[in-house]
Amino acid sequence: MIPYGKHSVDQADIDAVVDVLKNQFLTQGQQVPAFESALANYCGAGFATAVNSGTSALHIACMALGLGQGDWLWTSPISFVASSNCALYCGAQVDFVDIDPVTRNICVEQLASKLATAERRPKVLVAVHFAGSSCDMQAIKTLCERYDVAVIEDASHGLGGDYQQGKIGCSQFSDMTVLSFHPVKSITSAEGGAVLTNDAQLYMRCQLASKHGITRDQQLMHGESEGDWYYQQIVLGYNYRLSDLHAALGISQLSKLDNFIQRRRQLAARYHQKLNHLPLTLPQPDEQSAWHIYVIEVEADKRKAAFDALRQAGIGVNVHYIPIHLQPFYRQLGFQAGDFPRAEHFYAGAITLPLYADLTEAEQDKVVETLQRVLA
Repeated sequence: MIPYGKHSVDQADIDAVVDVLKNQFLTQGQQVPAFESALANYCGAGFATAVNSGTSALHIACMALGLGQGDWLWTSPISFVASSNCALYCGAQVDFVDIDPVTRNICVEQLASKLATAERRPKVLVAVHFAGSSCDMQAIKTLCERYDVAVIEDASHGLGGDYQQGKIGCSQFSDMTVLSFHPVKSITSAEGGAVLTNDAQLYMRCQLASKHGITRDQQLMHGESEGDWYYQQIVLGYNYRLSDLHAALGISQLSKLDNFIQRRRQLAARYHQKLNHLPLTLPQPDEQSAWHIYVIEVEADKRKAAFDALRQAGIGVNVHYIPIHLQPFYRQLGFQAGDFPRAEHFYAGAITLPLYADLTEAEQDKVVETLQRVLA
C-alpha cells in the first residue's frame, strides 16, 4: 500500500534519539530548549514553546490569549477538529467562516462580511493554512485588528512553507503560530507540536500553561524563593511537556526540512503536470506552499467509487476533511448541513493523494495511472 503520508527517518535521526537514551535526561533536559531555539530561528520568530502535540499547542495558545467563558472563536470548517475543539477546552463557543473554493483557506471576503454584521464578534480567529498554503495573513490581520480580534495561525500543515518574504511561523501577521510534528507532517518528532510568537508575555503564558502552571523564575513568584529546590504553581496548567527523546528527533529532522519541502514541491508540480488533462479539480499551484497534502476534487457522485477503487489498487488515499460542523458532536451544538456550503461542496468531491518526501516517481506514476483508469 502506498500511504497518503509517511515520515522520513534516517540513521542520523535514530542516532540522535539513541544518544538521549544512553547519555542524557529523557525529559526536562537540554534537548527541548534546543529544539525550541532551533524552531524559532528557522521560522524567524522570537520565541517557541514545544509541547506534546499540535492539539496541545492550540489549547495553550488559546489559554495565553485569555479565551474563556462567554468568548467566541472562529475558524475554518475545513480542518481537523482540534482547530475548533481548542475553544471548547477553554469554555468558549465556536463558529466558522466558509472557505475560498480556490485556496481552500478561510475566505477573506466572507470573514470581512461576517465581522461587519456579527452580533458577537470572536475574541480569537484560528486561520488554518490548509495543505500547507498560507492564508492571506496580511489581509486577515488588517481585518482582525479593526475589530480587536486576536489571530492564531494553525500552521500544522505549513512548517517549511513561505508567505510573502518570510517563513510560515514568523508570526508577522498573527499573535501566535501553531505547528504540528505528527508523523505525516513536514518533519516529525513522532508526536509533538509548538507555539511560536514574538510576544514575550504570550510566550511566558504558553510556557506556564504547558508545565502545570509551575515556575522557578523568582521574578514570577509570590514572595521569596526558599532555595534552589523551590518552585511555585502560579496558574492552572497542564502536563503538555515534550520529552527530550521527541525533541532530539525533531532537531535532527529540522536540519533536513528544506530538502523535504523541495521534494514535496517537486512532486506537487509533477502531479499538476500529469493530472491536468483529467476531469477533476486540482489544488491551486503555489510555489510557497509546504505541500503537506495534495487534494483533488472529483464529481461528488463519483467520489466513493473512485476512492474505493484507488484503495483496492493499493493506493492509500484519504479525505481531508469532513467539515467540522457536520460532525455529530458539533451538530449537537446547533450546526447543520447547509451552514457552510463551500466547505461542504469541497468535501463532497475531495480525495487526498499520496504525497511525502520519500514517494518515488514510480510510485507517483502508479497513482496517476490508477486514477486515470478509475476516472475513465
